[in-house]
Amino acid sequence: MLSRNHSRTFTLLILESILTCSCGMVAVYVRFTSDAGQVLVGDRGLLKILLMIVVAQASFYLFDLYDFREIRKPGVLYIRTLQALGLTAIVLSVIFYVFPEMLFGRGVFSLSLMFMLSTMILWRVFVIWLLGHPKLAERVLILGTDSNAVDLARETLDRPEQGYKIVGFVGDDPRLVGQSLINPRVLGLTDNLQEIVNRYHVTRIVLAINERRGRMPLDSLVEMKLRDGLAIEESDSFYERLTGKISTGTLRPSWLIFSGTSHRIVFYGQLRRLLDVSLSLVGLFLSLPIVVLTAIAIKLDSRGPILYQQTRVGRRNQNFTIMKFRSMRVDAEPEGPVWANEDDLRITRVGRIIRKLRIDEIPQFINIIRGEMAFVGPRPERPEFVARLEREIPYYSQRHLVKPGLTGWAQVRYPYCASVEDAIQKLQYDLYYIKNQSLLLDVITLFETVRIVLFGRGAR
Repeated sequence: MLSRNHSRTFTLLILESILTCSCGMVAVYVRFTSDAGQVLVGDRGLLKILLMIVVAQASFYLFDLYDFREIRKPGVLYIRTLQALGLTAIVLSVIFYVFPEMLFGRGVFSLSLMFMLSTMILWRVFVIWLLGHPKLAERVLILGTDSNAVDLARETLDRPEQGYKIVGFVGDDPRLVGQSLINPRVLGLTDNLQEIVNRYHVTRIVLAINERRGRMPLDSLVEMKLRDGLAIEESDSFYERLTGKISTGTLRPSWLIFSGTSHRIVFYGQLRRLLDVSLSLVGLFLSLPIVVLTAIAIKLDSRGPILYQQTRVGRRNQNFTIMKFRSMRVDAEPEGPVWANEDDLRITRVGRIIRKLRIDEIPQFINIIRGEMAFVGPRPERPEFVARLEREIPYYSQRHLVKPGLTGWAQVRYPYCASVEDAIQKLQYDLYYIKNQSLLLDVITLFETVRIVLFGRGAR
């Protein structure tokens, strides 16, 4: 189950591809007038426009223009749109230089970029307004008034671009009626659920009630779902789709048992293993020049081995030896294992560069070929940290149900882990991946990883 945000992103991607294609076709018609049809059909015009679409959409993605939380401010939107189109112009110019037959000629390229600049900015302003407009948002009523219900409302309020509006809470305690728990207030009691739904034009009910302390109005819920077609959803699934993670506070032991099907998981595992080995072999071959230069730089920069080998915990709690390019001094941990922190003084000069660019991870292709790791999965931790985290964090051991990964959903969604609190946050994303693992989610994670590596984000 992908988050609502990813569904919106895919829809936006398709619509913007159509807009980009339209900008290219309009530019051709403006420059060639009556001969435009011949240019588009007979001179590989549609193929050239397709090339422009691919490069432009990739540039928009790299500059976070599909992250609605990032571009809500108009200034950020304008700057990043200019940056993305600038990158598009540079990449296409290089392609046209190498393959001159792909150039339209007569200023079509420049005209297309001008049309795209104005069109995309106006389109994005409209989309942001549309997503954040309260009258167009889905009206959500939360059934429950405890801390989990309040946390759910807080997460929803922090994401107005997701298109949900919390109209209020419903509970069993008459003393809470009319009180504000966070921003929306308690609208009434569960006995009056039907009346509250009608009065506030509710379109979705989220069940966040504590079954031990609260009463579930099953008859009313069944009637509203079957008669009125009202959307009714458990808080766990709503939270999961909203945030792209699983709340460990409300997690039940049955969460994994009822996710997916066994035959799908078996097929997915076999296919992913084939792709992991193939991509690792290609990655090792393509990165060979970088590997040689990195090895020389490490040797010249500081004393010690080129490769750093360390014990990590893998699938089914089996230890394995992970391989990385050494990025720290050989005496980095005289008093035992510690988490890396920002501006870590133990990191060498070369180490800081290769960590920023993730070059230090390249030797892990060998771990993937051996079957100890996968391309995508929870990042493997050291046994010393795992023992501590399993004592302090419920369900932490569930990370070891799958192979650890070179990259992972938690890595692209949350900054570097340097404390128990960070480990709890990253665990929620890891559990989401374990429950919803699929080739599509793997592809999304890999694309996010490429963007992070190119911009050097999150490394320590």
